[in-house]
Amino acid sequence: MPDGAAPILDVSDLKTVFTTRGGEVHAVNSVSFQLAPGELLGVVGESGSGKSVTMMSLIGLLPMPPAEIRGGQVMFEGHDILKMTPAQLRAVRGRKIGFVFQDPMTSLNPVFTVGFQVAEPLRRHMGMRKKQAWKRAAELLELVGIPDATARLSDYPHQFSGGMRQRVMIAIALACDPQVLIADEPTTALDVTIQAQILELVRELRQKLGMAIVWITHDLGVIAGIADRVMVMYGGQIVEQAPVRELFANPQHPYTRALLETLPSVTGARSKRLKTIEGQPPALGAHPTACPFRARCRHVMDVCHEQNPAITTLDAGHDVACFWDATTGEARHV
Repeated sequence: MPDGAAPILDVSDLKTVFTTRGGEVHAVNSVSFQLAPGELLGVVGESGSGKSVTMMSLIGLLPMPPAEIRGGQVMFEGHDILKMTPAQLRAVRGRKIGFVFQDPMTSLNPVFTVGFQVAEPLRRHMGMRKKQAWKRAAELLELVGIPDATARLSDYPHQFSGGMRQRVMIAIALACDPQVLIADEPTTALDVTIQAQILELVRELRQKLGMAIVWITHDLGVIAGIADRVMVMYGGQIVEQAPVRELFANPQHPYTRALLETLPSVTGARSKRLKTIEGQPPALGAHPTACPFRARCRHVMDVCHEQNPAITTLDAGHDVACFWDATTGEARHV
């Protein structure tokens, strides 16, 4: 987080557990991070690393049961979101914290017009009358780059392309001028051209509106182009955090290094095979007592099987949870 900036969102020791027929799944394990006003925080990791569950946990979007928040604190505007009543939570969610889901086709209601769905949060949270909300809905669609916005308010989601539906979802999330926008892999299902358009849109909106953004993705290329800071997750916990340039130039965790090595090179030989990370993500049947990456790590040591490394601060803004020192190539002195 930028030096001296008071966090707009402060998450401490968040733990989320799912109860299933096969036992408990410890999906989020002692996650702590801060988000500064106007900052874009990229959250990366493989599928199953806990990115989406973490963000859905902190604004109450998980069904409970089977989910359960086992501990932690999420401070926003001086209040702990985890202790809010359902009514208080509804007042924050959508009004002050917006959420863009991964698949717009399943997130938009197919039986309501797009205009109704964009106008609904304006009427619910902002107290606007129907005509006023409808006019503002058209302005929002124009803001996110949908042509002929007023006429398209009467259309249904199936009448929009995938990229346009995602723009509608962004318009809904922005409707009440939230201070924080959480975007959960919003470009994953889109082709490369549409992805580029959505990313450019986010840059423009962020500059225009000044909101803080959490961008969840597994695409490090996307993060390199838009993020201020990157949080790398694995096994339901944070393994590294750093400013984006620092992370790409000086990755310290073996998992971060492995992720970066899987990126294709535009200068490499055509016959060169892409690298992969051998093995599978860990089962999360218990709170981790050892390093979750130990089974796939090239630098594993005895201590990795015995303890789960705590977060170590290397430089200002660069934290890592690892017993191996990438600078010296030896065990870290902790």
